[in-house]
Amino acid sequence: MITFIISIGVLIAGYFTYGKFVENVFDINKDRVTPALRLRDDVDFTPLPAWRIFLIQFLNIAGLGPIFGAISGAMFGPSAFLWIVLGSIFAGAVHDYFSGMLSLRHNGLSISEVVGIYLGSSAKQFMRLFTIVLLIFVGTVFLMGPAKIIDGMTGHSYGVWIWVFVILIYYLLSTLLPIDKLISKLYPVFGIAMLIMAVGLLAALFFGKYHIPELIPANIRNMTSNPDSTPLFPILFVTIACGAISGFHATQSPLMARCMKTELLGRKIFYGAMITEGIVALIWAAAAMAFFGGVESLNHAMLSNGNNAAWAANEISLKMLGGVGGVLAILGIVAAPITSGDTAFRSARLIIADIFKFDQTNIFKRIYVSLPLFIIAFLLTQIDFGIIWRYFAWSNQALATIVLWTITAYLVGEDKPYWVSLVPAVFMTMVSSTYILIAPEGFQLDNQWSYMGGTISTILVFIGFWRSYIFKNKNEVKSLKLKGPGL
Repeated sequence: MITFIISIGVLIAGYFTYGKFVENVFDINKDRVTPALRLRDDVDFTPLPAWRIFLIQFLNIAGLGPIFGAISGAMFGPSAFLWIVLGSIFAGAVHDYFSGMLSLRHNGLSISEVVGIYLGSSAKQFMRLFTIVLLIFVGTVFLMGPAKIIDGMTGHSYGVWIWVFVILIYYLLSTLLPIDKLISKLYPVFGIAMLIMAVGLLAALFFGKYHIPELIPANIRNMTSNPDSTPLFPILFVTIACGAISGFHATQSPLMARCMKTELLGRKIFYGAMITEGIVALIWAAAAMAFFGGVESLNHAMLSNGNNAAWAANEISLKMLGGVGGVLAILGIVAAPITSGDTAFRSARLIIADIFKFDQTNIFKRIYVSLPLFIIAFLLTQIDFGIIWRYFAWSNQALATIVLWTITAYLVGEDKPYWVSLVPAVFMTMVSSTYILIAPEGFQLDNQWSYMGGTISTILVFIGFWRSYIFKNKNEVKSLKLKGPGL
């Protein structure tokens, strides 16, 4: 319990200390007119109250990530606490803050366009395709996942495909309607419900007879049932994504950048929502370890139920929170992924609109852009859900890596402390490159070869970035100084 309490305290302290430092690095301008006011169209560019934006951002980035990812990550043991805390403060929140604020500074542009500004046109073209594919993956994952859960809750009375159709209709409406008509009305309710569920679990952990493993030297190891096939590095760092760092967040932040009235809200909305998600992930990871009687018992229970995190989340909710937990389970485990799925499609629509300069004030043009996305997503539902999920997991962290390098390029160009994003960028490059080499959906190489390949890839990326941006920038500054002022 001591490790758990300290972890929550460190996350909260991180918001007020490192979060303030990151804000100072960016150097906000409270007098700058934001896109929500300058480009207002009452569809996507719409000023909203700060509390609504925070809850929408929180639910957008959360979904099932801090629940399912945290439960699966808890199978590795208390090391999960360490990654959630350090990842949230120094990687995830930095990633979310800068991706949101850079979008805010560039007229609410989608993340692919922001990447193009700082990494060049080739990177922009790649990111356009990569981001749209990722968002369709997200939409598909959060279409099939909730449909299967609802089907199970209703005793398979109607069948999965009925619920797929119902959710698809909702996705269509939320993607097409102005953001203040549906999303800004429903999301705060679901966001509050998700937070209440987390607070309820927190209270149950404190006042119930539960034991949470401590982060002691003996426990800083891979505690899964089969450590050889699921090495802690890099599997843990991909398993817990939304609770630490997730590239999907960078696709969602521009949605809220188009609704903010002032740059002063950036730390509360972007950095703060990520820290809040980290706290939720900590609670679910602790609950998973404690409810099943320890990490070993958690692994046995998950193995007996097909490693189904949805089953574990349902068990934890119902038995730790009682009848109220059943209602909250429906809101948290069903509504949360749906509310990430719909904004995934909305983000994809905006990216395509940015690419082709489509005016989105006309609903027929919004339909024209959106329909192909839903058709592709429906076709993907015919593929095994596990395959879609695994590729989503890797592409999600790969996107986060690219965004961190983009932020670093921005900081280098502005002559600001670029190490803020450089350190997590290097680390996530190592995670992503090693994962694709070692994972079942990747090249399935031996662990030793995967680590070697990941290390070489990371070194090459670092050298390439250093030569193209840091070294080049220093030479340009030195050249300007040699020429003297006024020349």
